Amino acid sequence: MQIHERLTALLDERGIGYRLLRHAAEGRSEAVAALRGTAVGQGAKALVCRVKLTSTQRAHVLAVFPADKQADLEAIARAVGGKKAALASRDLARELTGCEIGAIPPFVFNEDLSLLVDATLGRRHEEIVFNAGRLDTSIIMRAQDYLALAQPRIAAIARDGDRVESPTDIPSTAH
Repeated sequence: MQIHERLTALLDERGIGYRLLRHAAEGRSEAVAALRGTAVGQGAKALVCRVKLTSTQRAHVLAVFPADKQADLEAIARAVGGKKAALASRDLARELTGCEIGAIPPFVFNEDLSLLVDATLGRRHEEIVFNAGRLDTSIIMRAQDYLALAQPRIAAIARDGDRVESPTDIPSTAH
């Protein structure tokens, strides 16, 4: 089963409300926010990081943060008890998530990947939006429902970027 199908099945099984948006394929935060008609900061950006724990041990982390911010790799490493963090290669990210970079949802379906979410994600907007395992489909859901379902480790892992938010006007298909 593809990640998109696993994700929507999980939300449906748990009775969590969400809206599915179909749009042109896009993985860049600002461009996809414009296609969605949402604020950039509502986007839940997910990056796969490789964290050095010891000289011989590595951990893989899915770091999720508002799309108008930037990942703080030092903070990601500290949050999981590591010494240094780096972005995973495209191949490793695909292997761990089953998705192309830009399409990775903020959920973990692989036991070799841990979930770490920035502390501001659930506070700034009532709803978050994210690519749902595909570059041409997004999901909008309540931020609190996401946090309750995903049960991530929470830490301050993002810093301010130079992105500007846009107005929210969300066309959708409700579920």
